[in-house]
Amino acid sequence: MFKITLDQVYRPFFMFFRTRRMKSFKEIFRVTKTTKILDVGGTYFVWTLVPDLPIPIIVNVSYPENDNKQTTWIVADGRRLLFADRSFDIVFSNSVIEHLGTFENQLLFAKECRRVGGRYYVQTPNRWFFIEPHFLTPFIHYLPKRFQRKLLKWTVWAMITNPSEERIEAVIEEIRLLDEHEFRILFPDAQILKEKVLWFTKSLIAVRT
Repeated sequence: MFKITLDQVYRPFFMFFRTRRMKSFKEIFRVTKTTKILDVGGTYFVWTLVPDLPIPIIVNVSYPENDNKQTTWIVADGRRLLFADRSFDIVFSNSVIEHLGTFENQLLFAKECRRVGGRYYVQTPNRWFFIEPHFLTPFIHYLPKRFQRKLLKWTVWAMITNPSEERIEAVIEEIRLLDEHEFRILFPDAQILKEKVLWFTKSLIAVRT
């Protein structure tokens, strides 16, 4: 019996938007093979989407299932990076800051990105885009959490992954989408770029060059 996986659903969107994002990142910062980059919460794969990008040091909360010998992985908390100020030419983070649960945690994360990098590029989904990107379902993220708990099992994400009640609760508490106003508070010295789908802002990108 054929069974679709979450990766199969996400991959077309992932490949299109992240490839476009990485091309833009390379052009904005004029990245070369010698640029020293820290990727906070990332994966090796995204750095292979565009030719001639350097492989950064990657900080994550755990080692990846499929490690890559070209990559230096550091297990650490993005809210407390163990690097000196301006240790890297660029700090990069893609679709991570919305997974920190509270605005206080997001503020700590943003401060660390700004502290450790001479320049930075931090992307996050826009709260006011009508499709919740983690669940691939429209409008559910506008509801109070008590309603989300009841409706989450009917999302595309849940129908594919069949999560436990514990997993549903964990995801609801983990994801906190940001709007442009909050994002500007987190990154007051950045230019905020807007990634569009038709006329709608899908993602926000804080860039300090």
